[in-house]
Amino acid sequence: MGEPSPSEPLPGPTPGTILRDGLWSNNPALVQILGLCPLLAVTATVVNGLALGLATLATLVLSNSVVSLVRHHVTPEIRVAVYVLIIACIVTAIELAMNAFFHDLYLILGIFIPLIVTNCNILARAEAFASRQPLLPSALDGLAMGLGFTAVLVALGAMRELLGRGTLFAQAELLFGEAGRWLEVTVLEDYRGWLLAALPPGAFIGLGLLIALKNVIDARRRPEGAASPSPAPAAGHAHGA
Repeated sequence: MGEPSPSEPLPGPTPGTILRDGLWSNNPALVQILGLCPLLAVTATVVNGLALGLATLATLVLSNSVVSLVRHHVTPEIRVAVYVLIIACIVTAIELAMNAFFHDLYLILGIFIPLIVTNCNILARAEAFASRQPLLPSALDGLAMGLGFTAVLVALGAMRELLGRGTLFAQAELLFGEAGRWLEVTVLEDYRGWLLAALPPGAFIGLGLLIALKNVIDARRRPEGAASPSPAPAAGHAHGA
């Protein structure tokens, strides 16, 4: 028997399962290890990580929703090209909106906003989930995966900013406007900073620590003698961009 076409519906997971997978069990950054390029490049501060995380979250929700709506009208031979075109259109709209409303932050994030198009996690969710599920579960999957990815961006940004600068939410006004200035907190007074945390190697070390922490928590929650669960497949053999 042949494999089902990408548009053929699969048994629908429950909303709780979708949320649990995106936020923890199949987290795109900690389990699937996808989208590492922006995750490691822009997480020098909490605000940078949060901004890119929200942009990625919006892309995931919108692309999953559109793919779910058009899945019956796209032939299998051209589906990937169509999905990439949908994602590129959405990212372009988000990039233009950020340039218009958050210009200074847009300049800081730079090339990593349009590079959201190449984030394998977005195409993976379109191919593995949205192309086989109705609108609401697909949108929820995009929301869960986006929140899971954003949470890692924020956690890594907080770790690096605290160790590198001794602050949290520095330059919050770039994202939240002048009202966001009160969010900036100086945790360590007269702190000279730890250069390694601010440099790219600090991002790799920080991500490794977060992955290790998740594995420790999973191991402690797992019944004694139970096998370690393997992560759910993303889409084909896609790797993180």
